[in-house]
Amino acid sequence: MKKIISMLASLALVASLAACGEKTETPAETPGETPAETPAETPEEDEEPAQGVTDTTIKVGNSAATSGAYAPVGVPFNAGIEAYFKMINDAGGVDGRKIEFVHMDDEFDPVKGKAALSTLVEDEEIFALVGHFGTPVVGATIEDVKEYGIPAVYFATGIGQLYNDKAEGKDRGIFPVQPIYKTEGQIMVARAVGDFEAKKIGVIYTNDDAGKDLFAGVEAKAKELGIEVVAEQVAAGATDVSSAVTSIKNAEVDFIIGAAIQATIPTIVKELAAQNVNKDVITTYVNVSPVISEAVINEIKGKFDVYGLGWVDLVENADALKEFGEWAPDYATNVYAMTGWIAGHFFVEGLKRVEGTVTWDKYMDALESEPIKNPFGGIIDYAGGLRAGTQEMNLAKVGEVEGAPGWEPVDGLQSMDSLLGN
Repeated sequence: MKKIISMLASLALVASLAACGEKTETPAETPGETPAETPAETPEEDEEPAQGVTDTTIKVGNSAATSGAYAPVGVPFNAGIEAYFKMINDAGGVDGRKIEFVHMDDEFDPVKGKAALSTLVEDEEIFALVGHFGTPVVGATIEDVKEYGIPAVYFATGIGQLYNDKAEGKDRGIFPVQPIYKTEGQIMVARAVGDFEAKKIGVIYTNDDAGKDLFAGVEAKAKELGIEVVAEQVAAGATDVSSAVTSIKNAEVDFIIGAAIQATIPTIVKELAAQNVNKDVITTYVNVSPVISEAVINEIKGKFDVYGLGWVDLVENADALKEFGEWAPDYATNVYAMTGWIAGHFFVEGLKRVEGTVTWDKYMDALESEPIKNPFGGIIDYAGGLRAGTQEMNLAKVGEVEGAPGWEPVDGLQSMDSLLGN
């Protein structure tokens, strides 16, 4: 159990080329002749597959940092993807097609990431991106991905540009899986209302992308539910947040959201404790790590609880964890490899649903056709253009775990609807 809890905590740290059939123009009528009938759709046998697709293979790829400072993340991440594809290929592939995985090392450099994307799509002619890696690279290339029209499944980041509640046109090919801060902010409000009966929520958020995106989600869900929000912004990495905390204290809120990541959340929590703002706090999954629990456990003891969200459940999904370990034995306890495995799983689940010729549009239709279960987590639904990443999250709180500061499980994976009784 201690190993699993440790693994859970570590997870916190982590124009279409599909050929469409042409319709034949109906010729102009000539007196005495009957116009030729035009087929409504091109016959299946005449439809051209997307690039990267042959009768026996389907080529996908990504760029990720497999050298440099981020190699300890990128190498196991790709190993997880490759292990999943090997499992599928050894079983015969998908509809007789083996999956080819092409990787390029971008060293976590956005300039190299843009060049790699061009090579993968234009030269390697991959069918899809699988596991687009890292905030700086994704941020620099996301519009390029959309312009190419290529399906992109799983992003190793939670940046707000991935969020869309009704993706259409060139936005439709974006299929995030990891938590997106805007969605997580909404889930925080659902937890505050559903679990803690909050009526007035205080929010302290940082002025970086993470804090702003979390707060955007909080605002949207609170407005939908008619919940009052009092918010204060602080600088990311601030060492003095006393003014913001005093404002939240004076507002007499009954629950607090800490919309900040690891560099700032301990400062916020400690100042709340110092000013005796004894209201429970919830924060992002990124903070559910021993570093944070160790930093705040003594200050909050006997005053209030600090809760954090999570997006996987390795206890409830023990069979999936065992299967992963069998196919990736060198990375059986590596959480970055697990996320790569998840990326491979989501790509393949969509591919399995495609009937007939494999085109980009059919593949996107397939991913949207019904929800997909994360092998280590909850359900993700892409229907109607929803691109919200993880939509079910669990709950833990700072406490003693086997004699050391950690995060105690409180509640399992739940959606916003289940939390709010919808």
